[in-house]
Amino acid sequence: MCSSDLCATQILTNLAHAAFRRPIEEADLSPLMKFYREGRAERDFDTGIQKGLMATLASTKFLYRAEPGAPPANLAPGSAYAVTDLELAWRLSFFLWSQGPDEALLALAHDGKLHEPAVLEREVHRLLADPRSRSLVTNFAFQWLGVRKIDTMDPDPRLYPAFDEDLRRAFKTEMELFVDSILRDKRSVIDLLNAKHTFLNERLARHYGLPDVRGDQFRRVELDDSHRFGLFGKGSVLMVTSYPDRTSPVLRGAWVLDTVLNSPPTPPPPTVSTDLTPPPGDPPRSVRERLARHRTMPSCNHCHGVIDPLGQALENFDPVGEWRLKERNNGIAIDSTGTLADGRPVNDPGELRTVITDDPTLFVRGLTERLMVFGLGRGLKHYDMPVVRRIVADAKRDNYTFESLVAGVVKSVPFRMRAAPDAAGE
Repeated sequence: MCSSDLCATQILTNLAHAAFRRPIEEADLSPLMKFYREGRAERDFDTGIQKGLMATLASTKFLYRAEPGAPPANLAPGSAYAVTDLELAWRLSFFLWSQGPDEALLALAHDGKLHEPAVLEREVHRLLADPRSRSLVTNFAFQWLGVRKIDTMDPDPRLYPAFDEDLRRAFKTEMELFVDSILRDKRSVIDLLNAKHTFLNERLARHYGLPDVRGDQFRRVELDDSHRFGLFGKGSVLMVTSYPDRTSPVLRGAWVLDTVLNSPPTPPPPTVSTDLTPPPGDPPRSVRERLARHRTMPSCNHCHGVIDPLGQALENFDPVGEWRLKERNNGIAIDSTGTLADGRPVNDPGELRTVITDDPTLFVRGLTERLMVFGLGRGLKHYDMPVVRRIVADAKRDNYTFESLVAGVVKSVPFRMRAAPDAAGE
């Protein structure tokens, strides 16, 4: 059995390399060897290695993400410089996998080849094809779409007694499989709005009123009902844009503006009440009627005239995503008709999709901005906007595939460059 310090050095170097996902320097190894020597003195060689491993797993270099590298010497404060290939490997792997780089990526970085355009584009393709890129769905897409909130939503059991945890889980699984089928299958991101398929098990299919789906296993289903096409027909989206006891054209319209069109509405003034609860003794009124009374205030109508028609087009979906013709708590017929500020009608989910996809630039640009924020780990500035527009313009040639947007972000100056700290150290 090997028991020399040389052998221990090799073992701990290999362990640290695997844990820290980068070449190991003396400053990394020295504290690990200290623990090894304490363990060996305490008992034997194996105990020393055990303590060295414990120190590796407890290190902040393993527990936290920290991009390796430092600014070049004599660089003027605030100056931009290209990241090293090792830093590029880390940025790329955390962007697409939400974890450190694998050995293949590290080898390219070590050889100084990763920054080469052809190599970088090939690695983007490889990482997206790898199952680990599924994290883009659960980490990026769920955050962008706001469906992470579904775990905090509890529909009123008196009005929606059929809702249960199985249905909540089914909503999340449907969204995960659906988004994955678009983002990682070389399809246009516009299909997120238009796609005629989804993924169902028997529980969710029964909830949507769709026959001939049996069992707990999810499978791809081609839809005949155009109301269910794309994101607007997904229960998870409809649920997180509702209140527990009623729908909200305001929440849904604001979601469309912010998430789909990347034009977040202005929050209501602090002095304006957003409570639509009818006063005691008031006759039953639909959500639409209550909103109409709310809009009689000029300060409210300015924004609601833009928000409400977008959300009203989805009003036939109840708070748990079932299609309905009447409101459950009062029996009033649903009126989903609406008109945009430019005069175009939006009377149902199909017309809403048409309005947005006739010119999908806003949607694709908004998605690209969110993707850049996710990849860079910071908010975007005004000087990033030309980069976003260039990425969108280039991706149009590839029919706006998700891979073309990702490749555009990875090849962009903000992703491949850093700025030296300014005089204030920021």
